[in-house]
Amino acid sequence: SKQTIMSCMRRTAPQTDEAMIRVIHSVSNMDRAGIETMLMNYYRRMDRDRVQFDFIVNKAKPGDYDDEILSMGGRIFRSPGLNPLHYPEYLRFVGDILKNSPDIRILHAHNEAMGLYALNGAKKAGLGVRIAHAHNTRIVRDYKWLLKIFCKQFLASSATDLWSCGRDAGIYFFGRKNWETRGMIKHNAIETDRFAWSPDARSAMRKQYGLENKTVVGHVGRFNVQKNHARLLAVFSEYAKVNENAVLLLIGEGEQEEKMKNMAASLGIYGKVIFAGLQSNVNEWYQAMDVFVMPSLFEGLPVVGVEAQASGLPCIFSSAVTDEILLSPFSCRVPLSASDKEWADAISSALNRPCDRTSGTGYIREAGYDIASEASRIQELYISMSDRK
Repeated sequence: SKQTIMSCMRRTAPQTDEAMIRVIHSVSNMDRAGIETMLMNYYRRMDRDRVQFDFIVNKAKPGDYDDEILSMGGRIFRSPGLNPLHYPEYLRFVGDILKNSPDIRILHAHNEAMGLYALNGAKKAGLGVRIAHAHNTRIVRDYKWLLKIFCKQFLASSATDLWSCGRDAGIYFFGRKNWETRGMIKHNAIETDRFAWSPDARSAMRKQYGLENKTVVGHVGRFNVQKNHARLLAVFSEYAKVNENAVLLLIGEGEQEEKMKNMAASLGIYGKVIFAGLQSNVNEWYQAMDVFVMPSLFEGLPVVGVEAQASGLPCIFSSAVTDEILLSPFSCRVPLSASDKEWADAISSALNRPCDRTSGTGYIREAGYDIASEASRIQELYISMSDRK
């Protein structure tokens, strides 16, 4: 792993400006997903003569943002992986990075429970600032569930700083006492203007995809258990009974995508569902939508929910999404225990209420989710923290 690190460093030689510090982020990999997109939003706004980002990625698969990161002077270090058998090697891997890059002053871990690997590697290497960042309110019961539950117990003691996208996620990952005494909320901020209501973009998108006379129910999210696409399809099937012009627009990809296509076919709605895959111009797709629906089983504070509200869309979230997501008066939460018909009725109500889509960006800025102001705050915070030993 040391050879990999050194070759990466030679390819993308760091700047020599002594005033510049580097922050290394631990992530899964830099694909076009919520946490990663949020990180890139901040990265693009950094004054890179003062603060530069590097990334530890834990999957061998290249990430969607890798080329952009390298073009901005960032470095990408591929870890030995999060297998418990590789734990000693992982600690050495992090230690080698920090030994060879004394300008890395902060480690910022975003992989929640599994961030313990990077945090402990940095702790063992003597790095003075180690941020654990919570982005969710639950751990999925997959094959790593027991390992993640074990690691979660030690996050607060391995980190020097506890950050979270919202209150509920912070309490879940760090415990109420640690959160109330040490926790700090950092908003999942967005490039607000990019998502502002645009009638021209709406017309163009709806014309291009044959949506002019359709009611577009939209969703953006990875096809995994957490996002609850099965429930979304069932709800849409119910809503389509009262609106024959309705279509369901799904942006994203993931392990459950084929299963959901089969479910749409079995419900008899496959012809009304657009599986759009990953899209780089999600901001324009929001314009084409009429309502945004997110029946997640759990969430921290979803970036896509902020984006959708910035575009002025009426939004319907499940009650499992933190109430902190309600940033505009056109948004509501519906219990997961409500019937599919009650969810469908909520969609009808949202579409029938007057909604001023031009006001979305104002609500997002007022709530503190505009990247222009938030990025400068985090930059100055990184710089002030970097003096710690």
